[in-house]
Amino acid sequence: MNNLLVANSVSKSFGNFKALNEVSIAVPKGSIFGLLGPNGAGKTTLIRIINQITMPDSGQVLLDGQPLKPMNIRDIGYLPEERGLYKSMKVGEQVLYLAQLKGLSKQVARERLKYWFDKLDIGDWWNKKIQELSKGQAQKIQFIVTVIHTPKLLIFDEPFSGFDPINASLIKDEILQLRDEGATVIFSTHRMESVEEMCDHIALIHKSNKVLDGKLTDVKRQFKTNTFEVGMQSSNPEEVTRIIKEKFEVFPATFKNLNDDIKLNIKLPDETSSNDLLSFLTSKAEIHHFVEVIPSANDIFIQTVKNN
Repeated sequence: MNNLLVANSVSKSFGNFKALNEVSIAVPKGSIFGLLGPNGAGKTTLIRIINQITMPDSGQVLLDGQPLKPMNIRDIGYLPEERGLYKSMKVGEQVLYLAQLKGLSKQVARERLKYWFDKLDIGDWWNKKIQELSKGQAQKIQFIVTVIHTPKLLIFDEPFSGFDPINASLIKDEILQLRDEGATVIFSTHRMESVEEMCDHIALIHKSNKVLDGKLTDVKRQFKTNTFEVGMQSSNPEEVTRIIKEKFEVFPATFKNLNDDIKLNIKLPDETSSNDLLSFLTSKAEIHHFVEVIPSANDIFIQTVKNN
């Protein structure tokens, strides 16, 4: 697989505290890579190392197959969780200044600023000061600062903080479009629904160690339990439920469905297929709902953290 960023056995300590313990990740080109973990797990430390804000005690980070160098800062766009705009500076002047720090000429920076201001419908903000904007409005400016120089690698740390659902959806679509246009994205968030919608690969860090890593679909496959949600109608629901419980391992179901007398989660033994279950159930009742239970990113996150 062609990876844009690779971290090999990266460790970092602050005094006696081990923030990262030989953590390795590989971020494929043109993907959205979810960097997950509880508060204090070590995610921000790894992101700071990638941005060369701090250096690892041991291990190595490669960008496009080469060790990170100071010049690579221009290849990276970083949206930190703690925002860093100058509150008393005008929006247009500030973004123009920061774009030039990223290596753009003043003319190119103005052209790209016009493109993004028009796209996000904020053209009339040019002469406003950051302190005059809401948190969500300032976040849009921070997003533009992050992407304006079209870097190879984009790092978003809690990018939807401060956004209402409409603007969160807008920024989500922009991130997906950037990915489709060739950008590689590291995405750190506690919003597991965003991980489901956006991430191609994930790594989970817990207590300074990487405890889970892989393509999201493969990770889900590892955690599935061969369980099915079933909703049925029958003239004798108590008897049908008794028969099912004699044959299969059954759990209460919490899914919402209309007009079902019987709602169950049924776990199949390894030798039984979903077709076998469906054939058995249709002989006993009228089936309205039959869905395999696929673990969500949130379920996987909680289970992995608890187990470690």
